[in-house]
Amino acid sequence: MCTKSSFWFVLVRGKYFFLVTSLLMLLSAPLYAQTADEIETLLNTNAVTYSQAVRFVLEAADLAAITDRNEAFVYAVEKDLLPKKAAPDAELTLENVSFVLMRSFNVKGGILYSIAKNPHYAYRELVYKEIIQGRADPLMKVTGDQLLFMIGRLLSFQEKENIAVKPKISRVKRAIFDKRKHDIAAAINTALEEQKIEDTKASVTEEGVIINLSNIQFLADSATLPDSEKKKLREVAAILKAISAKKIIVAGHSAMAGSVAGQRKLSYDRAVAVTAYLGSLENCKGIEITPIGYGAERPLADNTTVTGMAANRRVEIIIVEHHE
Repeated sequence: MCTKSSFWFVLVRGKYFFLVTSLLMLLSAPLYAQTADEIETLLNTNAVTYSQAVRFVLEAADLAAITDRNEAFVYAVEKDLLPKKAAPDAELTLENVSFVLMRSFNVKGGILYSIAKNPHYAYRELVYKEIIQGRADPLMKVTGDQLLFMIGRLLSFQEKENIAVKPKISRVKRAIFDKRKHDIAAAINTALEEQKIEDTKASVTEEGVIINLSNIQFLADSATLPDSEKKKLREVAAILKAISAKKIIVAGHSAMAGSVAGQRKLSYDRAVAVTAYLGSLENCKGIEITPIGYGAERPLADNTTVTGMAANRRVEIIIVEHHE
């Protein structure tokens, strides 16, 4: 049974999709199974239809958990979530799916979208918000994989927006929190330097204190950790124990090589490998460890150079919580 979480992992034939979600709802076992089967179908769909997309989008947007596609389509029509002349079996274009997503997730647009509220301006809004990345034909047909990717990015964007509108904490508390993070990062960097751990550095971000293991080496095109990297992780584990880490995230990143799906899977598999090894160490007993695979979505350097690709091919350990 799926539980309340800010992370939703779905495994389908070895393909992992990480959706940063605001779905704080409990899915029953039958509905969870249907969702997993539905994702499997989407992964093999070259052109998504309205009824196929709408049922999934309604659930992702927490509007309605309707199991029947046709009923979901009728619901979407009644709620004015679809473009004019939409038909259940019609294949969606990129601009039409942009409109469905904007309406379903209640995304606020600019002045042109506010006035016109049509698919073309919905598409332009999602390009502006970087939900749609790179150059794309607004009239192109949308694959299931593309639909899932857009939903994932939109949920991530929405989560950041929700955080932004929460009541601000006092400046004093903010300063205290920030100082603690920087103190921890400084202590980690001192330990890394003393232990002469190469290509590893701690820094502070909005997500927390991050230990960046740059250019971590795996066997070619695999998630197998060689002994040299295990030694580095054992030393990092000792540091995690020293700072009393309580909850961490292991984030895998890849260079821009291969397909998007391949990048995500390999980065996730490598994050899982690091998570499994850390979890086997005595120094990490009692630490909650969660793996995430970002693929090539968060590059640190230029992917067109060997040096840049090496910097982007990394694993990050994000310290989310530690004992005071």
